[in-house]
Amino acid sequence: MMRITSHLSINEEEIKEVFVRASGPGGQNVNKVATAVQLRFDVRHSPSLPEGVKARLIRLGGKRINEKGELVIEAKRYRTQERNRLNARERLIKLVLRAAQNPKERRKTRPTVASVERRIEGKRSHGKTKKMRRPLKTDRILE
Repeated sequence: MMRITSHLSINEEEIKEVFVRASGPGGQNVNKVATAVQLRFDVRHSPSLPEGVKARLIRLGGKRINEKGELVIEAKRYRTQERNRLNARERLIKLVLRAAQNPKERRKTRPTVASVERRIEGKRSHGKTKKMRRPLKTDRILE
């Protein structure tokens, strides 16, 4: 079990990891050893997550969610499989933690009378400035 919070965890069997060759650090090793990790987690069909968390996780995942509803995280920052594997899992945990937070509900508010007055006064003064830049009507007739 991968523990996310005190009441939220993901079963290890739901996570699939595939090791692939990576570009980047590794020297000659880079052509021989598959150190990059592709972590796949099926968000849509996961029994571990509540529906609200799933929906937010899909929204947060963005391009990392494929058409099957899997979250795909690629980790290739480090030279070893183990560090890349840990990095991918940490990133998964961070994403799930963000998705687990309920968004703050927005309360409708009205602008204060003073703020409306300030806005309208600003518009008025801007209009006056623009009006002063215009040529006089008599100037147009002379041309």
